[in-house]
Amino acid sequence: QVQLVESGGGLVQPGGSLRLSCTASGFNLSIYAIGWFRQAPGKEREGVSCFSMTDGTTHYTNSLEGRATSSKDQAKNAVYLQINNLKPEDAAVYYCAVAEDLVTTHRDICVDPNEYYYWGQGTQVTVSS
Repeated sequence: QVQLVESGGGLVQPGGSLRLSCTASGFNLSIYAIGWFRQAPGKEREGVSCFSMTDGTTHYTNSLEGRATSSKDQAKNAVYLQINNLKPEDAAVYYCAVAEDLVTTHRDICVDPNEYYYWGQGTQVTVSS
């Protein structure tokens, strides 16, 4: 059974950091692109990052540029998104999703949720003092 599971969310003070994890089961992530998306209450889902498991190509949208780092652990079939200097506007449910690796050639395509076909259930990130 194909499954993606996000973890690592929680309550963080402004300025703090979180490392979100996306772990796959039922298939191997190594040939795909992993996208990170977030959705705040009353807002549309937005792409914030994508990462190529094959060559490490990474894109971030302006909302995370300069504050995020992506990494992988192929042995654990997992991808990580570290977000630093968290802001209240970062609060949302964060999702990871899988797409064909080709999407990483262009940032706008890479963060388009329509390109992704496996999704996790999300992990809540709350930023508050």
